[in-house]
Amino acid sequence: MKELVWEKECRRGSRGKDVRRVQEWLSLSGFGIVPDGDYGAATEFAVRQFQKARGITVDGVVGEQTFGRLTAPMAAALESLPPSGNLGEMVVSYARHHLEQGPREIGGQNRGPWVRLYMKGHEGAEWPWCAGFACFVLEQACKTLRAPLPIRPSFSCDSLAASAKERGLFQAGRNLDPADLKPGMFFLSRRTATDWTHVGIVVEPGGEVFSSIEGNTNDEGSREGYEVCLRVRGVKGMDFIGI
Repeated sequence: MKELVWEKECRRGSRGKDVRRVQEWLSLSGFGIVPDGDYGAATEFAVRQFQKARGITVDGVVGEQTFGRLTAPMAAALESLPPSGNLGEMVVSYARHHLEQGPREIGGQNRGPWVRLYMKGHEGAEWPWCAGFACFVLEQACKTLRAPLPIRPSFSCDSLAASAKERGLFQAGRNLDPADLKPGMFFLSRRTATDWTHVGIVVEPGGEVFSSIEGNTNDEGSREGYEVCLRVRGVKGMDFIGI
């Protein structure tokens, strides 16, 4: 995975994308640094603090060991889980696995290593990543169970709905029997009958509500948030994709 590839040593005076990536991970680790690609005094200080906190050699230089510690949350999220249950249950297991690592944006709207992971290298204001997150988790689950993808992965909520309709997996919320809502299904936040604005993963159905894990949201449930969250949502206003 490109985001985890250590390319070269970074130290005071270094510049460029490798430095920016180090700064992003320092900020994600709680050492707030502006990701400007310039390895100055503040970055060196943050690296030393990170190294001290992790019990590794404190030299202010980011070599392979320090970079590995910085990126450990993503490496953990990419670990394969043991096969268990059906596809929907496996999707939920992977979603929880990612949630535990605290994926969130850093450096601006829809930016940072987690966004690039879910969006295949893309980032920026024009790349909302809720669908990218859901599809990434689905692909991990399918690979683990050696199962075919039930829908075509996409960064677009509308495209996911279209693929589900083609394959007979789309379920309009207004016609949904609550008993048909299962863990691992995708929910689609409906704006109109042909337009959906947000997607996430159903974790636990509960009649008129369900808990979910979703990307690019926040505590307020925004469809343009900044992290992966566990939320509770109402069935009303939603459509669903069977998994």
